[in-house]
Amino acid sequence: MAAVTAPKPDRNPKQDRSRATRQRLLEAAVSCLAEHGWVGSTVAVVAERAGVSRGAAQHHFPTREDLFTAAVEYVAEERSQALRTLPSRDRHEAVAALVDLFTGPLFRAALHLWVAASGEEQLRARVTELEARVGRESHRIAVEVLGADESRPGVRETVQGLLDMARGLGLATLLTDDRARRDRVVAQWARLIDEALDA
Repeated sequence: MAAVTAPKPDRNPKQDRSRATRQRLLEAAVSCLAEHGWVGSTVAVVAERAGVSRGAAQHHFPTREDLFTAAVEYVAEERSQALRTLPSRDRHEAVAALVDLFTGPLFRAALHLWVAASGEEQLRARVTELEARVGRESHRIAVEVLGADESRPGVRETVQGLLDMARGLGLATLLTDDRARRDRVVAQWARLIDEALDA
């Protein structure tokens, strides 16, 4: 009679702890970058905020550049996932959600990363590649949530114009929280998008 082997557990506690540590580091890196900028966001500062040792941080992310590019990519994916699960194709809701991509801590953190990359050759290639990927994904999701038919002339440019406008609102939000004006702009853009996509 063959020996009965116990089924392997579905989870590995060590791997779970490692994943949790990595996630805490990524979230801490984004909040540090958004609050303190590139100069003030060191691996030691991020590790302290995440509640882990500097050695543990460097185990997961050998360099500072690895940590911050991974952090921005991680949160970009989280926001993209939230957009993918929008409950309806109501265009006003979709336009507001797309604008929100550019008005939160992710955008602030990404902006600090862009500024740092403009002066640091080593970081520039990684950030450029990351932003190109995030840009393509944002455009693809925008097309999906707006129900846009890009085979029609001008529709691709209309969707890209919406994303560019959202980025501009995000820049304005860095200095002032003008929510009432932003809400009016979003409502107007939703009307323009409706007209452009339904024409």
